[in-house]
Amino acid sequence: MLSKNPRERLLIEHYPDCVKRFGRFESVVGARQYHCPLSMFDSIGKEDLITVTELVIPDNKISDFIDGKFRIDTPEERVRQNILRRIIDSLHYSKDQVKVEFTIKMGSNKPRIDIAIFPDGASHEQENIAIIVECKKESVSPSDRKEGVGQLKSYMAASLNAEWGLWTNGRHREVWKKAKGPKGELQYLEQVDVPPVTGELPSGRTRNDLDRAVGEVLLYAFKTSHNQIHAIDGFQKEKAFFELLKLIFCKIWDEKNVPNDLEFFVRSSELGDPDGQLACKKRIEAIFERVKAKFPQIFAAGESIDLNPRSLVRVVAELQNFSLLSTNIDIKGKAYEEIVGSNLKGDRGQFFTPRNVMEMAVRMLNPKDDERVLDPACGTGGFIVTAMLHSMSYLESSYEKKLKKKMINWGDIEKQAYNEKMSETIASNFYGFDITPELVKASKMNMVMNNDGSGNVFHTDSLLPPYMWTLEFRQELSAAVSRSGGEKNIRVSSDKLRSAKDLAMFDIIVTNPPFGTKIEIKDRTVLEQFDLGHIWERDPDRNGSWRKTERLQSGVPPEQLFVERCVQFLVPGGRMAIVLPDSILSSPGLAYIRQWMLQNCKLIASVDMHVDTFQPMVGVQTSILILEKLLKPLTTPNSDFTSLNYEVFMAIVEKVGHDKRGQTLYKRDQLGRELLQEIQRVTQTPSGNNNIEKYTDKIVDDQCPLLPPIFFEWKNRSGISW
Repeated sequence: MLSKNPRERLLIEHYPDCVKRFGRFESVVGARQYHCPLSMFDSIGKEDLITVTELVIPDNKISDFIDGKFRIDTPEERVRQNILRRIIDSLHYSKDQVKVEFTIKMGSNKPRIDIAIFPDGASHEQENIAIIVECKKESVSPSDRKEGVGQLKSYMAASLNAEWGLWTNGRHREVWKKAKGPKGELQYLEQVDVPPVTGELPSGRTRNDLDRAVGEVLLYAFKTSHNQIHAIDGFQKEKAFFELLKLIFCKIWDEKNVPNDLEFFVRSSELGDPDGQLACKKRIEAIFERVKAKFPQIFAAGESIDLNPRSLVRVVAELQNFSLLSTNIDIKGKAYEEIVGSNLKGDRGQFFTPRNVMEMAVRMLNPKDDERVLDPACGTGGFIVTAMLHSMSYLESSYEKKLKKKMINWGDIEKQAYNEKMSETIASNFYGFDITPELVKASKMNMVMNNDGSGNVFHTDSLLPPYMWTLEFRQELSAAVSRSGGEKNIRVSSDKLRSAKDLAMFDIIVTNPPFGTKIEIKDRTVLEQFDLGHIWERDPDRNGSWRKTERLQSGVPPEQLFVERCVQFLVPGGRMAIVLPDSILSSPGLAYIRQWMLQNCKLIASVDMHVDTFQPMVGVQTSILILEKLLKPLTTPNSDFTSLNYEVFMAIVEKVGHDKRGQTLYKRDQLGRELLQEIQRVTQTPSGNNNIEKYTDKIVDDQCPLLPPIFFEWKNRSGISW
């Protein structure tokens, strides 16, 4: 049943074949134009309608966001394309006002500036340039004599009306304003940001001034902020990461602090002035005191912002223009998870699960808004947040059906009722445990980034006997589960939470447990509570099946024990998705684990993942199993499992969107040329008008989003109700 023979599995085919076969797209015009389901494009909001046309892009080229020309794909070009997205989407300039690689005259030289921005309606001539942007690769320093900020200022001096300039290498950003000094000499004053299309930078900040982040703009802002902290304060990665998260929390709190004025900002006059920097830090520290009071489970009362005022003002300048509350959750999640993954390294066999894999597993489990979800090895909380967002989408759809109108058309009372129900559901139904305190903190922050819920993420060792858990943890867990909803309506008493038989509390488990022989569990107190902690032997009297002995193993890899502990956590009929190394599914010496799983669970699906799934962290062959806990364990099946007569969904994911170095892989045609998608996005405004935007982007070569609808089709045919 668990054979690895590809012929016995559903092979996911190349992108076009798969969409034709399974109706993933509805063909509109020709073979390459489609109306696409929104789930294929995470960065696009729910109310968007997208039309995609596939185009071929030459090797080592990138399509310019402004004019669509193919340019050489270099680190410097990627920085420029990110800036162009921000100029259009956040600063609201039109594409007609922007010129890429614009030639200017400087004596006998004719250099080309990276980006020139013109006033609305002005001709594209040197004397009309209003803003100059210079983009460099990361290795170029702002102080570089040839390509640093000095080059930007020389271009501004040569362009009569170029009052503003921006220099960036993707890690560092400087903004300058040209002015005349007392004697008519040119001066350059450092600023927080270039002005938006209105031409005015407000002296203070209002919520109307904030923009939602799009594309990878927020990720670049997070990276730049982190690099500023690392460079100025000299903190190691992990320390710099948590200092950055303090400021992110302050930013979110400040946005929520309605109707009070915003306080998370830095004035241009404060950037280079030591007294101004101190004034800004004092303003942010006052916000942080309120954050600590709101989130005592994340920040201790004695914690403070340890940043140098010089680095703090730089981070505030990077973040202050964004509205983190209104930014699409997928964009926030991607930015957060990438910076978490690059700064927090698991040292106990923890390999953080890629976002696309988490979304695939959660969509296959299909958690509802009234089901309790647990990740007993939650790490940074990716699986919990993904499940939470899926359940909230289900809740939103149910409200839309009841109200018979889309959320965008809801009134204030309807929105308030939905928000109250959403907060109640999140507070009751989503749980995470982890043994590493730093990861628990990061997980709670991840929950807050996506919503207010963070109270049900706990620091504990999931594999300990329950009586060894702290009294505080058992009391908090039992109280949270007892007040939650769900069909089972379980009541749990902390004093009775003593053994494995008391753990069946959750409807859904989705997890990627730590695995590896280097971190074997050898504690006899832990091993003796698990069937899989014992030695198993072949039983000749039962057709060669396995039987448990009373002898304990000397050591067991944690993922094997997590299989059993997860089943213990599930209520009868509950379901789980678990990432496991393929040794559990194929090694002859571990057949007793497979027998135990089939005695206690119905195997719903087995998905082979590509060996590069967890690269560049580790190259290990894994599978994702979907299991449903039986109402009552089976008697011992035959050794070849032929006594179990039911279908199992099997699939192979051959493409996961990145290679072994972690570099993104893009879809190519039969000749090996990269494909480009030309997207027309139609967003409906609250007034009912359509806002049309066109842009192009590469297509990530990832089969994970294609699997859930295929699985649903099979599941419905098989009579599986969830």
